[in-house]
Amino acid sequence: MTRTFVAPPRYLQGVGTLDDVGTHVSRLGGRALVVTDEVVADVVGESVTRSLSDAGVDYRVVTFGGECTRDEISRLTDVAQNGAVDVVVGVGGGKVVDVAKGVRSRIGGRLVTLPTIASTDAPTSGLSVVYTDDGSLAGGIVHDERPDLVLVDTAVVAAAPVRWFVSGIGDALATRFEARATRESGGWTFAGGSPSQAGVALAERCYDVLRAHGPAAVDAVRDGTVTDDVEETVEAIVLLSGLGFENGGLAAAHAVHDGIVSVGVTGPTHGEMVCFGLLTQLVLEGRSDEEIRDVARFASDIGLPVTLADIGVSPDRLGAVAEATCRDETSIDNQPGDPTPDAVTDALRTVDELGRSLE
Repeated sequence: MTRTFVAPPRYLQGVGTLDDVGTHVSRLGGRALVVTDEVVADVVGESVTRSLSDAGVDYRVVTFGGECTRDEISRLTDVAQNGAVDVVVGVGGGKVVDVAKGVRSRIGGRLVTLPTIASTDAPTSGLSVVYTDDGSLAGGIVHDERPDLVLVDTAVVAAAPVRWFVSGIGDALATRFEARATRESGGWTFAGGSPSQAGVALAERCYDVLRAHGPAAVDAVRDGTVTDDVEETVEAIVLLSGLGFENGGLAAAHAVHDGIVSVGVTGPTHGEMVCFGLLTQLVLEGRSDEEIRDVARFASDIGLPVTLADIGVSPDRLGAVAEATCRDETSIDNQPGDPTPDAVTDALRTVDELGRSLE
């Protein structure tokens, strides 16, 4: 397959970048639809709208319905079209950002993503993960374009609950290993081809940054402070992981996430489930006990789940999780060795045993 590489044209990160959002949006268009939720609006909404007003941007704020569904994308698309919007601004977590991507893909124009938590790499990607009204996973929409601007205010993300930050590390931790698996299997990426050297290199760098700076960054975020470790880790979670997964590929770690979601588990975050999926992937690959234990210990020490109990999956549901993990709709096809449901079941049990041994 052809090697491809995709990326947002501009990424801005730092303390106080939120204050300049109006200036940046005004360079992209004059009529903005700001998509956010009530909680985020209470925290940063006034700062966003004031900045837009100061920059002379005509805007409308619309409240996200709570779930990224196709119906919600359609509803907000109607609002945008009625307002002749030329810039969509998604302010909030991953689901808000994914809905904003969906709206922009339907109306055209420009897109700005402004994450208020560093919990996933959604802000940089061209993928919207969609759900049903009851929260069940319903697949994904791969858009032709990436956000025109990703703007991350590290003071905002550091002020959010630390669990979201830790979850972002869990999501990003898998990027290196999934890119490696995709390359070894000759698999595909969301960029539309085989993994590029650049994508794999960014995935590797993402992992190195997380291991070097992640623990100290978690401590700083727990205290509500922004340090160099926080800046480095935020960039790894949002930018390096985003570019790494789109251009390097997803494999078993995200497939296991999909399998867990499919059986109705709703308590863990996306990154927490991906982290457990990563450990499962390493077992499937036959990695050494030393390597798997090293990753598991790192994850456990910063508060990520390493046992079935941690992610709310009972032993009697492992078969269902494994079957769903191996469906055609997941990224399991990028995993070398064509894992079977039985192999995934055994790997899930192995991870649980290893995780309990760390306690």
